[in-house]
Amino acid sequence: MKAINTMSLTFDSLEVNESFARSAAAGFFTQLDPTVEELCDIRTAVSEAVTNAIVHGYRRGAGKVRLTARIYPGRKITVAVRDSGCGIADIEKAMEPLYTTDPEGERSGLGFSVMQSFMDAVRVSSAPGKGTTVTMQRTLSPLPERGEAE
Repeated sequence: MKAINTMSLTFDSLEVNESFARSAAAGFFTQLDPTVEELCDIRTAVSEAVTNAIVHGYRRGAGKVRLTARIYPGRKITVAVRDSGCGIADIEKAMEPLYTTDPEGERSGLGFSVMQSFMDAVRVSSAPGKGTTVTMQRTLSPLPERGEAE
C-alpha cells in the first residue's frame, strides 16, 4: 500500500531531541484529527523508540537518529525510528520486559513493551555494528459521522 503523506527528519542523538521528535510526529499526525488518547499513545511510543536509539543505539555517544512518519489510506499510520549505532545482537531478548543494556543507568527495560502496548504492531530490524530500525504501526479510530456528538 502506498503512503498518501510522508514526513522524515534527521536529528542528533541528544536526549533533548527526544521531546522534539515526539512533538514533530504528533504534529504530523494531527492532520488526521486523532483522539487525544491516540495522540498521547503515539507520542509515548515515539518517545520510547527515540530514547532507545539515543541511550542504547549510540550508548549516549554521537550519532544521527532518523524518524519517518507515514499516513496510509484507512487512517493507518507508521512511524520508523532508525539509528546507525551498535545494533542489537538478540532482538528477541532485547524485547523481553525488564531487559536492559544499561543496568547501571536509570532504565527499566520496558521500552519495547510500552511501544507494543500503544501501537498495533512493532517490528524491529537490527544488525550488530550497523544499527536498528523500529517500525511501529497503528490504525486510528474512524472519524465520527457528521452531526454526531464528539
